[in-house]
Amino acid sequence: MDTLVKQQPGAGMDVFFSANAVAVIGASDDVTKIGGRPIQFLLKYGYKGQVYPINPRGGMIQGLQAYTSIGELPGRADMAVLAVPASATVQALKDCAAGGVRAVVVLSSGFAEAGEEGARLQAELLAIARKNGIRLLGPNCLGTISVAQGVIASFSIILEQSMPPAGHVGIVSQSGNVGSYAVQNIARRGLGLSHFIATGNEADIDVADGIAALANDPQTHLILCCMETCRDADRLTYALELARKNNKPVVVLKIGSTEQGQAAAASHTGALASSDAVIDAVFRRYGALRVHSIEALLDIAHAASLLLPGKLPKGDRITVVAASGGFGIMMADATVKAGLTLATLTEQAKAKIKAVLPLAGTNNPVDATAQVSSRPDVLYGMLSALMEDPSSDVTQVFLSLSLYNTRLRGVYMEALQKIRANYPERLLVVTSQGPADAVKEINELGIPVFPSIDATAQGLAGLVQMGHLSNVGEGIPYQGVIESLDRNAFRNEYTAKRALATAGIPVLDEVVVTSADQAGQEASRIGFPVVLKIVSEDIQHKTEIGGVMLNLGNEASVRSAYEQIMQSARKHAPNARLDGVLVTPMVQGGAELIMGISKDPVFGPVVMVGTGGIYAEVLQDVALQAAPVSESEALDMIRSLKLFPILDGARGQPKADVKAAASTLAKLSHFACRYANDVAEIDMNPVLVRPEGQGAIVLDALLIPTNNVV
Repeated sequence: MDTLVKQQPGAGMDVFFSANAVAVIGASDDVTKIGGRPIQFLLKYGYKGQVYPINPRGGMIQGLQAYTSIGELPGRADMAVLAVPASATVQALKDCAAGGVRAVVVLSSGFAEAGEEGARLQAELLAIARKNGIRLLGPNCLGTISVAQGVIASFSIILEQSMPPAGHVGIVSQSGNVGSYAVQNIARRGLGLSHFIATGNEADIDVADGIAALANDPQTHLILCCMETCRDADRLTYALELARKNNKPVVVLKIGSTEQGQAAAASHTGALASSDAVIDAVFRRYGALRVHSIEALLDIAHAASLLLPGKLPKGDRITVVAASGGFGIMMADATVKAGLTLATLTEQAKAKIKAVLPLAGTNNPVDATAQVSSRPDVLYGMLSALMEDPSSDVTQVFLSLSLYNTRLRGVYMEALQKIRANYPERLLVVTSQGPADAVKEINELGIPVFPSIDATAQGLAGLVQMGHLSNVGEGIPYQGVIESLDRNAFRNEYTAKRALATAGIPVLDEVVVTSADQAGQEASRIGFPVVLKIVSEDIQHKTEIGGVMLNLGNEASVRSAYEQIMQSARKHAPNARLDGVLVTPMVQGGAELIMGISKDPVFGPVVMVGTGGIYAEVLQDVALQAAPVSESEALDMIRSLKLFPILDGARGQPKADVKAAASTLAKLSHFACRYANDVAEIDMNPVLVRPEGQGAIVLDALLIPTNNVV
């Protein structure tokens, strides 16, 4: 049933924003009940369309003619709100379908969240909705609010006192309470709301629908999303990509980190790739900004709403200004830790500052001294020098608690007003706490105010990311064939490498031997020095059981090493199936990476790269992305590693062939997608990245099958 007419994200959502007639099924005269509140709010806030209360008793409800059924209505309702017990919703939805209703909000609870019978009812609702082309919101949801249009399908208490002001911030939330808290705080901060959507159980409409609908909505400039989980990767990425293309920044408060999975993963890759890190990577790919607290969500929303559209930072060069050297240093530290750059002021800017404030420190951070608060013209003169400096993208001014002081507030406000009038396009932010009316006065100048140094740094980092939204590369889903992989590929390291080699992944010329004499002969053929490694599908971590011998320089040492390895394997893994010993060239010179694939339950194959070797899990220096990745994305992943300066020639070391490493990583990601049904994990550790022009080579590899591969 779930496959019936599954619409793309955002399709048919316009009805929730602009319904010309709303039917409330289960309507009540009692405004404390969920069947009474939607009618109360529609009437209270001036909804201009038709409101049709529906109750089997008929009569009058809240001053309106009530009807006994949808079929009795004098006109068609675009949208229906279901406020009846769960057991009555199936019939109510059937009546809506017969009456031509296009959108339904099920406020009632008692569905999948309540157990098996509730889940059955929810599935039945979905089948009816899909069969009849109805968009279904909920069940067990807080509904929708469209401020400018007055279209309300919610019982939320946030509307009891007042409607939020109309504006350009759209909110979609899986949690009704978290979303309504965000709405309340948006209103308290003086921001305007376009639409609020709470998705509840997401039988049909999910968070991706909400993002996509807001991305296509001309009233919405900024999208806030409160997310607990992602159920469908393709729908979410479609919606995020649509928002990116429409230049609508998305800020996501993703709560709840999925557990890492199996406590003892068979590969390093499985141990390093957590689901929460995967969704982080997906957000980055599509330009969505993730925050980790409701406060950060509101701070960035407030700042962005003052700058959208068109005034977001063009770069990440920040100039920080304080009347105290200590606060200036704290601001500089926070700026750098947030991944931003401290601007290098021009000599002209420094000279202008000195002309106004001879005792000022003119490096960045700028120490304006206490004199900056003496007169408005002094502060204006210093700030104008920075506004005219092309080396900076944003100027941050720390005002501490000065806004509580009436005299200082007057000095600062006069200077800020003049700055904004004379430099309307230059970005200025204030870090301060003060009376709400003072903060509002500064905001009305188009100047964001953050409450703390750290909040400012994180907020600026988010604004810079939003400013670069159009530069984010488009994520390309895998579009090739999905095939079955020969079961033999999972047998051991040797067969795994042979399979990877078919995808163009570079591996060494090596051979499996089953006797000491054969080991010596093959080592001579390959050329000394060589490495010997145990080969077994039952032994993943060979080093830990003495199954690896390095730098063997002659036949005698090879034969001896063969016997030692086999003896150690039998001792430490007596039940392991031993296929022999791998003889492989000893390759030296380069940096070690780990590359691998894990299987995310939502996003499918995930490619990982990080600092390799035996300490990969200890160092935790990794970058993840949903597969496949392009060579350009792979290169960006490698560049994000803490190890990268070493690869890039730090302290006189030769530069590594990172382009070859990126090519290998991209090929691995496509290999994983091609065999997605069969491969659960891939571990290539180490991958030796040799000096520029010499390529990269996989020294060890492990393929782990999915449970269905036998």
